Order: sequence, then structure tokens, then C-alpha cells
Amino acid sequence: KAERFKRIASRRTQAVLDSLSKLGKCSLKGTYSYKDEEVKRIFMAIEQEVTRVKMLFAGKSGDTFTL
Repeated sequence: KAERFKRIASRRTQAVLDSLSKLGKCSLKGTYSYKDEEVKRIFMAIEQEVTRVKMLFAGKSGDTFTL
């Protein structure tokens, strides 16, 4: 199970990093036009998903409300 995890997680992590690199190419002002608010929305969505996945690894679903 550990070897399978390493193999799959490594591949998926690299895919995420490659996608972020591609997204970074959209920052070229000479090629693309965008507003600061659009960039904020992009990174808010990314950060929310990273937080959600971290919670999964911590054993928390994140779907339930607690006080």
C-alpha cells in the first residue's frame, strides 16, 4: 500500500505542480489581460482546495460544522 501511495501521489503531485506552472504563464501581461480581482479569485479557489485536501489527510472531512 505504501509503495502504491508513493507512486500515485508522486504522479498526481507532479501533475498539480505542472498545472500551476502553466497557470503562471497566464501572468504575462504582454499576452494576457486580467484584473487583480480575477487573480484573487483564482488563488482563493486554489487555496480553498488545498485546505480541503489537507483536512482529508488529517482525517477531517471538513463537511460538518462544529463549534
